[in-house]
Amino acid sequence: MRTFRVFALKSVVAGLLIASAVTVLPASAQTAADAALDMANMLDGAGGGVSDDDLMSALKASADAGQPMALYRLGSMYENGEGVEKDPVKAFGYYSQIANEHADTPPRSVEADIVAQSFVKVGDYYRDGLPGAGIKADAHRSHALLMHAATYFGDADAQFRVGQLYLEKDGLGYNPLQSARWMSLAARKGHPSAQAMLGNMLFNGDGIDPQPIEGLMWLSLAQRGVEGTGDEAWVEKLVEQAMLVAEPIEREQATQLANTLEPQFDGL
Repeated sequence: MRTFRVFALKSVVAGLLIASAVTVLPASAQTAADAALDMANMLDGAGGGVSDDDLMSALKASADAGQPMALYRLGSMYENGEGVEKDPVKAFGYYSQIANEHADTPPRSVEADIVAQSFVKVGDYYRDGLPGAGIKADAHRSHALLMHAATYFGDADAQFRVGQLYLEKDGLGYNPLQSARWMSLAARKGHPSAQAMLGNMLFNGDGIDPQPIEGLMWLSLAQRGVEGTGDEAWVEKLVEQAMLVAEPIEREQATQLANTLEPQFDGL
């Protein structure tokens, strides 16, 4: 699965603002994550360096100019306390600015994944509430923001989370069939957690018609995708439970299918 990243640009030519760097990114960049990596690689080769204060000034200048990449990077820094004091109110401000100003960004544009993830982030703040920003918990608004990321942008993580909401009575209403549909959308984009959840539902027939071979296939793909990540333990548990009761022929056919499909997820 493609992990969304906006890289900290540690090697920047003196005086070069991030906003101007974005305008000369290679044409091969397909997503904002690719663009950030291309930018970092390009600037690393230029030599020199700037202080953290200068980098922060450059980020803020680009953010003031409305650059989504800079806004997202600042939001992430304040959300996680990376190089700055952790401040969820400032993080919310940067993420919500992206969502408010770029909601109609073309879904296949280089900045689409940044905008989609900003909708997810703002949705999380509305789900839990943020008293410091005067934000009360609002499940309806949280769901609406997540739905925009899942439907308009087709964001795999948002689609996975919509699928989760259809498994919660207090979410979007318990509906395993709808959950499986959303999980399938995310799984086919290489989202390992969605692959694991979909595979488990299909194998066990949880609210849907059981399809054990396809279920094992998705579980196998998920197992490969989460290796070395924080999701490895719970996915491994689902795989082990399924493998214990699966017939040998089912395991064999599922592995063959997984081997056939795996190359299309490489690099995602």
